[in-house]
Amino acid sequence: MYIFIKAQAVLIAGSLADFLVTILLVQVFQCWYITGNAAGNITGAAAQFIFCRNWVFNTARQKSTTWVQLIKFVVMWAGNIALSAFGVYLLTHYTHLHYLVSKLIVSPLLGVSYNYLVSKKFVFV
Repeated sequence: MYIFIKAQAVLIAGSLADFLVTILLVQVFQCWYITGNAAGNITGAAAQFIFCRNWVFNTARQKSTTWVQLIKFVVMWAGNIALSAFGVYLLTHYTHLHYLVSKLIVSPLLGVSYNYLVSKKFVFV
């Protein structure tokens, strides 16, 4: 349970970075919300990889697995970006929610399910 709590704390920190980049790109630079969402996801993912590797799953000492973990993490996040884009698009386009409201719904759902489970069972083993 302690690892799950730490993982969720990292998810929140990564989500903050994600949302800041998304808002900056969409509101300030007028990017399409799906592009801003993807760029935000990538920023949050980078932060989460560093914190998960060094603090949550404490695998930083396993130097020989850094590249393997990074490749697995990139594969996981490619799935996350696709699922996030799909969820944000569906909620924004079909329910006419603001893109940030859609993102606020989709992000935590992916974080406590897909991201946590794949990180624990596949990436940081």
